[in-house]
Amino acid sequence: MRYLLSAINAKYIHSNPGVYSLKEYSMDKCNKEGLIPPSIKILEHTINNQVDEILEDIYQEKPDFIGFSCYIWNIHYVDKLIVELHKLLPHTKIWVGGPEVSYRALEYLNLMPMVDGVIIGEGEETFYQLIKSYEDNTKNDLSNIKGIFYRDGRSITDNGFATPIDINTIPFLYNSLDNFENRIIYYESSRGCPFSCSYCLSSIDKHIRYRDIELVKEELLFFLNNKVPQVKFIDRTFNCNPNRATDIWRFIHENDNNITNFHFEIAGDLLTEEQIQLVSTFRPGLIQFEIGVQSTNETTLKEIRRVSNLDKLSSNVTMVRKQGNIHQHLDLIAGLPYEDITSFKNSFNQVYAMRPDQLQLGFLKILSGSYMNEQTIEYQIDYRSYPPYEVLSTKWLSHDDILTLKHIENVVEIYYNSGQFTTTMEYLLTYFDSAYDMYHSLGEYYYTHYNTKAKHSRISRYYLLLDFFNNKVCDSIISFDTPEKFKQILTYDIYLRENIKTRPGFAKDLTNYHKTITDLKKENDLPNKAHIEVFTEEGHDIFVYFDYENCHPLTKSAKVIKLV
Repeated sequence: MRYLLSAINAKYIHSNPGVYSLKEYSMDKCNKEGLIPPSIKILEHTINNQVDEILEDIYQEKPDFIGFSCYIWNIHYVDKLIVELHKLLPHTKIWVGGPEVSYRALEYLNLMPMVDGVIIGEGEETFYQLIKSYEDNTKNDLSNIKGIFYRDGRSITDNGFATPIDINTIPFLYNSLDNFENRIIYYESSRGCPFSCSYCLSSIDKHIRYRDIELVKEELLFFLNNKVPQVKFIDRTFNCNPNRATDIWRFIHENDNNITNFHFEIAGDLLTEEQIQLVSTFRPGLIQFEIGVQSTNETTLKEIRRVSNLDKLSSNVTMVRKQGNIHQHLDLIAGLPYEDITSFKNSFNQVYAMRPDQLQLGFLKILSGSYMNEQTIEYQIDYRSYPPYEVLSTKWLSHDDILTLKHIENVVEIYYNSGQFTTTMEYLLTYFDSAYDMYHSLGEYYYTHYNTKAKHSRISRYYLLLDFFNNKVCDSIISFDTPEKFKQILTYDIYLRENIKTRPGFAKDLTNYHKTITDLKKENDLPNKAHIEVFTEEGHDIFVYFDYENCHPLTKSAKVIKLV
């Protein structure tokens, strides 16, 4: 039989370690058991591909078995493909697996009668057993295979979840990097999560299984030796075992190739003083942290079963930030129980005060299999009936509140997370009582005055900010500075990131400074193309050189040197 595994990713730079793991595990186990390895092919597409294009690619393979990896971002594509493939390849066995179908397998099989079965939960051993059964043409008995729902005649049989495997038995997925050029490498050094967050499917598997530390180091060295741009650990809470985390970080540091970046999802409050001291010595950009704060409301955290020491988290994030060498991404979730708009405002302000490099304002998604899904009636949660099942309202948040937070999310992404308006936003914040108030005001102005669905150029976003300052801030708040200062700050932020070819209209006219600028370039041995900007402080001209040859490795901002 010819087996095909289909992965439809959210972006081209993404890959799907799940389908690669299924293939490598089965091939390796066949070899170990003296069986002839079957033909297994992987096809990866993205949600940007047309359904017809994916359909054609799969049809051309003429597989006897096709398995789809199902997630909230691709399930609509998978459903459409299955319907059409069943018409074109009526004898092909169609199976699905992944988090989007594992916890509603019976419902899915009833909705999709052309699907033969669902692999539920962990899939490596289950997929291998399926292969063995299908390869045995005289048997095809699925009754003893754990980890599946399947059609047994006219009925549907549930064989229950399979016993978790030893993840050390999974072969290394990346011995060949041919399929991963210009893509993120996803790496798994453990499975399971010690926490029980009610909105998350990872909380279902509370038993943590670790890959042997020496094996992990050997595999990480492969990435380092091959100068892979980025390796993203998919461990749910990487530092839940502090000694293991320290060991891996130290190994990465000792073998740094000055190129590879490693991404870790961590619990910020579990960082130790030893770890903070260790990572403070790292090359800027060697590692980065993603930290899920979700809320600072203690009642909310208790209700969602999330254990977190917020004071410790804030202290650790601040200490890491002061070193200036590690990108930190902090998350908040809107729509959690007991979090009304006032509470969320407080959560937003507290996390913003930590000044992460990125602040992601996400919205609760109601996932099948999660405890949160069981509580929707109690919490009066309405959510979209289609993926990604995002919250529409709760007992504590109206839909109007959700829309307000959507507007805030939009401008936070543009004006904070982009890192292109850092100085301007810090200055603008002085006019408001809090960061939330600033982004709320900016979000409503942006939504009211501009086409929020249009793609604005970078320079146009500076003009939008200037309009907001002139029409909203200066008109409604007593301004303690002239708009001219705001224009200078905008100009500073523009040139901090790029020596743009077309000078913005709000920037100072440098016609009368040409000779002085030319002389300064000669005196400081600067190239003719070097950019020198003129700012005015307290009636005095300040000449600033933006050195784009020595940008900050994390922020990509130019080095700023005052010449006069």
